Amino acid sequence: MKPKFLRATLLVMTTACLSLTALAQKIKLKEGSLDVLKNETSINIEFTYDNMAVGKFDKEADYINKKKTEYNAKEAGRGDRWEKAWIDDRKNRFEPNFIELFTKHAEMTDSKKAKYTLIFHTTFTEPGFNVYVTRKNASIDAEVLIVETANKSNVIAKLTLDNAPGRTFMGNDWDTGERISESYAKAGKSLGKYIK
Repeated sequence: MKPKFLRATLLVMTTACLSLTALAQKIKLKEGSLDVLKNETSINIEFTYDNMAVGKFDKEADYINKKKTEYNAKEAGRGDRWEKAWIDDRKNRFEPNFIELFTKHAEMTDSKKAKYTLIFHTTFTEPGFNVYVTRKNASIDAEVLIVETANKSNVIAKLTLDNAPGRTFMGNDWDTGERISESYAKAGKSLGKYIK
């Protein structure tokens, strides 16, 4: 293959991949306004997972029961360890990744004393998979509320975030938590930029 043709092919493929990634995630302001955040230097960030669908399951509990049963059938206690990791990953991996990139790109700090609170409610998680030559990226969907910290029933703005992709480069994402963690990092970065 001629070097010129090879460079042109690589350029076209890279551009196509970047375009697909850019289009994959969507953030929409559904109600209200973000104007109140213009002069704010801090925000309180909270996470909820109520009524979250997972993969093909409408209820997270059904997904957990299936995976737990399958893993325990292969090795006693493995499913129980998996279930614990599934829940623990939220506080240990997902939320810190989101907060780190959100605060960096929104140029705000995370503070319980902030005037406004961002409630990040994950509504759907696609765990994805990586099995040798076959893989599917993780992704998350969320509803985002900006509320008054002192009166959380006062909703200032409502946004939706759809299809935040989660994958690691080099395909080294055998661990479900690692893939989903990348979804939260991407969501934090994109939402931070959007709010900024």
